[in-house]
Amino acid sequence: MATKKLYQTAALVTALSIVERFLGFLYRIVLSRTIQETGMGLYQIALSLFAVLVTVTSSGIPITLSRMITKHRAENNLRGERSSVTAGILLSLAFSVPVFLFFIFFHDSLGFLFSDKNAESLFLIMLFGLVFNSVYAVLRGSFWGNKQFLAYSLIEIAEEAVMITVGTVLVLRATDFLTGAKRAALAVVVSYVCSFAIALIYFFAKGGRLSSPRREMRPLFSSSVPITAMRTSTSLINSLVAVLLPARLISCGMTSERALAEFGVAFGMAIPILFIPSTLIGSFSLVLVPELSENFYKQRHGALKKDIENALTLTIAIACLMIPFLFVLGKDAGFLLYGSEKAGEMISYSCLMLLPMSVSMITTSMLNSLQLEKQTLLNYLLGAAALLLCLWFLPQAIGVYALTVGMCANFTLSCALDLILLHKKCVQKPKYLAFLFKACLFSLLMCLSGTLYYDLSLKLFSYPFALAATLLSMGLTALLLSLLLDLIPRAQLKKLFKKKQFTY
Repeated sequence: MATKKLYQTAALVTALSIVERFLGFLYRIVLSRTIQETGMGLYQIALSLFAVLVTVTSSGIPITLSRMITKHRAENNLRGERSSVTAGILLSLAFSVPVFLFFIFFHDSLGFLFSDKNAESLFLIMLFGLVFNSVYAVLRGSFWGNKQFLAYSLIEIAEEAVMITVGTVLVLRATDFLTGAKRAALAVVVSYVCSFAIALIYFFAKGGRLSSPRREMRPLFSSSVPITAMRTSTSLINSLVAVLLPARLISCGMTSERALAEFGVAFGMAIPILFIPSTLIGSFSLVLVPELSENFYKQRHGALKKDIENALTLTIAIACLMIPFLFVLGKDAGFLLYGSEKAGEMISYSCLMLLPMSVSMITTSMLNSLQLEKQTLLNYLLGAAALLLCLWFLPQAIGVYALTVGMCANFTLSCALDLILLHKKCVQKPKYLAFLFKACLFSLLMCLSGTLYYDLSLKLFSYPFALAATLLSMGLTALLLSLLLDLIPRAQLKKLFKKKQFTY
C-alpha cells in the first residue's frame, strides 16, 4: 500500500471511528444523567468483568488472524486464508461457550467478584452477548487481513447506533437507577447480536468461505495466546481496579456509596474523555498493522522504518495537540457533558497521561505485527504492577487520583520498554526523538498560553463567548507554533494548497 493510500485509508477509518466514538459519548451523557453516578459505577463494574471474558475468549485471535491472512495473501494461498478463518471461529467457540455456561450455572458461587451485589445482575445480562461477540471478533480479524476497513468501520458504527437507540429508549423509561442500569446492559447484548449478524452476512456475500482448519489451528492458537494474555491482563486489571479502588477509598474513610460514586466519575466519565486519542491512534494502527506485517515478511527494511517513523510522529502529534485543550478546558468539558465538576477536574489534572498512553498503544500494535507478542506481554505486566502499587499506596494521600497517577506510571514504563524493544528489532533504526522534543515544547507553550487566554476571556466576555474565544485563540496559536517549530513542514503546507491536490 503506497504511503498516500495508507493515509487516505487511515483518514477514512479515523473519520468513521470518530463518528462511532462521538455517538458513544452522547450515550454516556444520557446514561450519566439518567442512572446517575451510582448507576454508572454499577454499570462500569459489570462491564469491566464482562470485558475480561470477552478478552479471554477472543481478543488475541483477530489481530493474529489478520497477520496470518496477510501472510497467506502474500503467498497467494487462498486455502490457507480460509482455513485460518475457520480455525479462528472454532477457537472462539471453544473458549466462549464453556465460559458462558460456567458463569450461568455457577454464578451464585462467584459473588466475591463484585464489590456490589447489584452489579452481578447487570453482568449476567451482558453475558448473553459473549458468544456472538467472540465469533464477530474473528470475522473482524478477517476484514482487517483483507483490508476491508470500510466494512469493518460501518459495522462498528451500526453496533454503536443500535446500542444507543435501544439503550436510550429503555433507560429513559426506567423508574430508578438500578432498573436503568439493567436496561443499559440489555442494550449491549442487542448491539452484539446485531453486529454479529451483519458481519456474517457480509462475510459470505463477499465470497468468504470456510475450509478445514487442521493446519492453521496450532499456529493461530500459539500466536494468539500471548496477545490474549496481555489483553486479558488488561481486562483483569480493570476489574481489579473496579474492586480495589473503591475498597481502598473506603479504607481511607469514605462511605461505600461515595466511593462507588467516585469510581463512577473516574472510570465512567473522566477516563473515556482521556481516551479520545485512542480513537485516532486505533484507527491508524488498524490500517498500519497489515502493512507492517507485509513489509516485515518481505524484509522491506526501508519501508518498515518509514512506516514506524510515520506512526510514532503522528501519535506524538495527536497526543501533544490534545493535552493543552484538555488541560485548559477539561473542567468545562466535564461539567457541560456530565454535569459533574469532579469529572472535569479529573480530565484537566490527568491529561498529561495522554502522551505515554498514546505511544504505548501504537508501539504495542507495531511490536505485535512484528511477532513480538511475548515481549509486549512482559512489558505490559511490568507497567500494570506500577499501576497496582499506586492504587494500593496513594489513595490515602490523593484519593481517587491514585487511578490516573497509576495509569500514567503504567503507560510510561510500558511505553519506554516498547520503544527500546522496537529500536533493537529494526534493522534500520527509526528516528523520532527530535520530533518528540519539539512536540513536548509545543504542548507546554500551548498549556501556558491557553491558560492566559482562558483567564483573560472570562474577564472580558460572558461564559459561552469566553469559551469560544479561548478555543479560537488556542487554535490560531497551535497553527503558529506548529509552523515555528516545524511540526508542519512548510513544503508540505504549500503543496496542500495547490489546485492539483484537490483534483480526483
